[in-house]
Amino acid sequence: MKNFFILLATIAMMAFPAQFAAAQNDTTAAQDTAAAAATEEVAADANANPFQSANSEIPLHQQIKTQFIAGGPGFMATIILCLIFGLAVVIERIIYLSLSKTNVKKLLEKIEAALNEGGPEAAKEVCRNTRGPIASIFYQGFLRMDQGIEVVEKTVVSYGSVQMSLMENGLTWISLFISLAPSLGFLGTVVGMVQAFDAIQAAGDISPNVVAGGMKVALITTVGGLIVAIILQVFYNYIVTRIDSISVDMEDASITLVDILVKYEENKK
Repeated sequence: MKNFFILLATIAMMAFPAQFAAAQNDTTAAQDTAAAAATEEVAADANANPFQSANSEIPLHQQIKTQFIAGGPGFMATIILCLIFGLAVVIERIIYLSLSKTNVKKLLEKIEAALNEGGPEAAKEVCRNTRGPIASIFYQGFLRMDQGIEVVEKTVVSYGSVQMSLMENGLTWISLFISLAPSLGFLGTVVGMVQAFDAIQAAGDISPNVVAGGMKVALITTVGGLIVAIILQVFYNYIVTRIDSISVDMEDASITLVDILVKYEENKK
C-alpha cells in the first residue's frame, strides 16, 4: 500500500511539470500571437499614414533642413535669398508706413487752432512737429500760402504725388522676388527632371525608384519657390492696403485743409 502511494506521488510529480510546461507554452504562444497582431496593426497604421511615425520623431527644423538638401543647395539657396531679401524690404516698408500713419482729425484741429491764433507760422510749426506724409504736405502748402489758395492747392496735390512715390518705394523689389522665387523653383524642377532622365539613361532601365526619387527632388524646388511667393504676396497685399488707406486720408485731409484756409482768408477780410 505504501508503495502504491509512492507510485501515485511519483506520477503526480511527473505530470505536474508537464502540465505547467504546457500551460507556459500556451501562454507564450498567446503572447506571441498578441505581439504579432500588434505588429500587424502598427504596420497597417504605418501604411495608412507612412509619415506619421517618422515625422513625429524628427524635429521640424531637421525636416526642413533635409528637404533643403534634397532639393539641391544651389537652387534652394537662391529661393531662400529671395525670401530673406523680400522680407527685409517688407519689414522696412511696414515700419515706414506705421510711422507715416497720422491722426488726421487731431492734426487738422491743431492746425486750425494754430492758424487762428498765430497765423501761418504757428501752423507751420505744428506741421514740423508732426511726423508723417500728411504733415509734410501741409507744410509745403503753408510755405506758399502768400501766393494764394490756388497755389497752395496745386502744391498740396503735387507734393502728395511725391509722398505717394515715397510710400510705394520698394514695392517693385517685392514684386520681383514674388516672380523670381517660383521661377527659380520651376528652373530647379526642370534641371532635376533632366538629371532624373540622365540617371534612367545611365541605368538602362526605367526603375520606379530612380524615377520617383528624381521627380521628388525636382519638385521640392517648385514647392519652395511657391511657398516663398505666397508669403511675400500676402505681405505685398497688406502693404498696398496700408498705402491705399494713407492715400485716402491724404486726399480727405487736403480737401479739409483748403476749406480751413479759405475760411481763414475770409475771416481776415
